Amino acid sequence: MADRAQDFWPLPPATARALSDKLYEKRKGAALEIDRLVRDLVQSNSTDQIEKLLHVLKTEFALSANGNARKGGLIGLAALAIAMGKDSTAFLPQLIEPVIACFNDPDSRTRYFACEALYNIVKIARSAVLLHFNNVVKVLSQLAADPDINVKNGSELLDRLMKDIVTESPKFDLVAFVPLLRERIYVTNSFVRQFILSWITTLNSVPDINLLIYLPEILDGMFHILGDTNKEIRKMCEFCLDHFMKEIKQSPSSVDYPSMVNVLIAHSQSNDELIQLTAINWLVEFLNQAGRNMIPFSSGLLNATLPCMAYDRVERKSIKEAAKVVNKNLMRLITTEDDKGDDQPEDSPQNASPLGQRSVRLDVWPMVDVLTRFIQHDSMQCKITALRWTYHLHMKTPSKIFKHVENIFPVLVGSLSDISDEVVLLDLEVLAEVVSSSAGPTVTSQSAQGASSSQHGEKNKAASGMNAYFHKFMTKLLQLFASNRQLLDDRGSFIIRQLCLLLNTEDIYRTLSEILVDYKDLQFATDMVQTLNSILLTATELFELRNQLKGLVSERSCMLFHCLYKSWCHSPIATVSLCFLTQNYAHASNLIYMFGDLEVTVHFLTEIDKLVQLLESPIFTYLRLQLLDTERNQYLVKSLYGLLMLLPQSTAFNTLQRRLACVPSLLQLPKDQRKSSPGLIPERRPNLKAFNWDEMLNHFKILQAQHSKTKWQRMRSTDEQMQSLKI
Repeated sequence: MADRAQDFWPLPPATARALSDKLYEKRKGAALEIDRLVRDLVQSNSTDQIEKLLHVLKTEFALSANGNARKGGLIGLAALAIAMGKDSTAFLPQLIEPVIACFNDPDSRTRYFACEALYNIVKIARSAVLLHFNNVVKVLSQLAADPDINVKNGSELLDRLMKDIVTESPKFDLVAFVPLLRERIYVTNSFVRQFILSWITTLNSVPDINLLIYLPEILDGMFHILGDTNKEIRKMCEFCLDHFMKEIKQSPSSVDYPSMVNVLIAHSQSNDELIQLTAINWLVEFLNQAGRNMIPFSSGLLNATLPCMAYDRVERKSIKEAAKVVNKNLMRLITTEDDKGDDQPEDSPQNASPLGQRSVRLDVWPMVDVLTRFIQHDSMQCKITALRWTYHLHMKTPSKIFKHVENIFPVLVGSLSDISDEVVLLDLEVLAEVVSSSAGPTVTSQSAQGASSSQHGEKNKAASGMNAYFHKFMTKLLQLFASNRQLLDDRGSFIIRQLCLLLNTEDIYRTLSEILVDYKDLQFATDMVQTLNSILLTATELFELRNQLKGLVSERSCMLFHCLYKSWCHSPIATVSLCFLTQNYAHASNLIYMFGDLEVTVHFLTEIDKLVQLLESPIFTYLRLQLLDTERNQYLVKSLYGLLMLLPQSTAFNTLQRRLACVPSLLQLPKDQRKSSPGLIPERRPNLKAFNWDEMLNHFKILQAQHSKTKWQRMRSTDEQMQSLKI
């Protein structure tokens, strides 16, 4: 040491030796000597020697490889700062940098002395240390997680001092601090998180510091902290977030909502219930405060909240309720005004503008993408909410959503097979809106609509307000029933009846009939006609259509009957039922005579049994009363006797026989009253004269012949398969 005395100048050799001693008391004594030396140098204005002393304490001691020398250097630097007083601010970089370097020392005692030294330096420098604020706070955040309790206690004292300085100083540079805060906020150590939250709380408590404008940069990190396993830290984070929310409510105009919405959307999908609930509650407030500025984020909001509809656990009830509020408020923001303009992404150049000057434009396609996924979700509540949203968009933005109808339409049709009645009902409402929307493509030709060849039929479609998707829907519906016969059996009647409430009943029956006439799957066509016939004869929803067909007093009703007749011929008993409904008894009688050429199966007899039951129902009261006038309704009587002859001895046979026994015999009438009549007075229904009844009978024969041929081919194929199995 004596040989290097010149290297330590102006530090006396004895003081230099004591400063490197392993005993703390000797190092402390050396620090007192440095204090006296520096005071003398200050008094004599020897700045050069002070700078030299600083250099010695830094290079030869604080940054030395010797541990005791490092400890001595730290206490020496602190002594120098204390001795210089306020003048030490001119040398703050030289004082602080070596001390900060010692915070990485593996020896905990060295780190503790570094805390002590920096505390004394900062206490003297006060607000001047703010120029080095980030460097100090960065090491403090590291020390917050230090394993040594003494080091942590020392760092906490220094931390409190720094907070006092920031609180009392108007010179704090928040802009420079935010990047460091944004970086350190993602550290997962609980102690570091606690340290970060304490600083956020401190800055929020200073009236002159507005941390709210930098909230977008730290919000994501705060939500990560909210998921900490330590309950106290979670509470601290909740407190900070609550404080920010209060500030947002107080000054909504100064908040950059768009910069934070995606952060909230991401955390609204968190598995942590507290994070998820907090994020969704923030979205509720954002919708209340920002209003239509939230519309560009609609798809993200839906993607975040729709899964919450599936929650059924009590613990998540509050999350589900908050998500419902988000959906309700967002739905309220979307109006018919959003249907104007092109449907283009919000990030397009045309839409780029600052908050408050933004021309809000609703981009429907991302919403459609989300909704189609959730319509197919496992949860019934998710499906219901997604369908309500789809219906709302069709009502408010028909033009925009119809551009993506090809993506929605197949999903909606597929959802008709859902097990939930509520889902099916909503699905039908949406489909009804799709096929009747004025935004849809119009019927430009008969081929495009698959319309009947009659000009009247085309006019009728146009008059009922259907678009081109109506025929497509009817086709897809039949395909769905054909591929899922169980659906037809279980829900077919329910679906058709609901559609008749939502759309024009005549259009539905006319279009389905036109499709079924030439349907390749004859067995399905038969089953479908029987289902439609049963609905037509029994459902209250079809009361007006029955009355229209019963009278056949207009050309329109006659053309409808003719249209239905063509497809009803797939089912012989349904055809007779239609003739009974429309009071074409002579034709019904002719049809029944032709049944002798058909194969009478159990199913065939069952259909007659059902018809007999229907004849006893209120629907056919008028028909039973017409039996009193046998003179005018001979063909009706003959038709019923024909059915009776087809039936075996059964309950239906006895029922029909008893009914016919009540009919007055024509032989009992006076001879002058015995007049042959085909049914109703022709003058009452002049339009029937236009029908070619022979041609209609021939159509019935042809269609039944096709059925017989198909049945024979199916039986032959089955026999061949059985033979091959035997071989």
